[in-house]
Amino acid sequence: MKTRLIASIALGAAVVLGTTGCNILAPQATTIDYSASDGVNVPADSGPLHIRNAMIVADDEGTTGNFVAAIVNDTTDEITLNIEVGEGSTAVRASVNVLANRTLSLGDLANGVEPLTLDGIDAAPGSTVPVYFQSGDGQGALIQVPVLDGALEYLAPLAPSPEPSSTITPLPATPSPTASATPAS
Repeated sequence: MKTRLIASIALGAAVVLGTTGCNILAPQATTIDYSASDGVNVPADSGPLHIRNAMIVADDEGTTGNFVAAIVNDTTDEITLNIEVGEGSTAVRASVNVLANRTLSLGDLANGVEPLTLDGIDAAPGSTVPVYFQSGDGQGALIQVPVLDGALEYLAPLAPSPEPSSTITPLPATPSPTASATPAS
């Protein structure tokens, strides 16, 4: 009788440990920070500004791209975010001022905020490009930012629009007097 009781307790303990033991060894997925969208979040060591969902929406050739991100300034001072896309002498540099206690959503077209246009980048859609972010007295952070195109419906308005060609002649606003009103058969 004692043997059965001890065996039952041992079996119960083995079942409990077997079914819950994974939690002891495996990290909980909900405690891991990650970027939940197409863009990436920039680490806090870039400076006092927080950059969320950073991405570049480029043209098909990858020579022009629009930088899209939410930049959060939770300080009481206006702060400049310095951005350097690429490396070396071919790097493209830009800066953005963010007012105190504000969030600037570059590419928030519904509220009239255009993305930051970067000309001369060498970043084909589908790749990543090294981007250095620095604000305030932060040391800065170099991260790989994804380059997307306007193929997805929600990214299409953020894609750089092609420059009009000088060889294309616009159509007249009204029909010319010599135009035929009958359809061609």
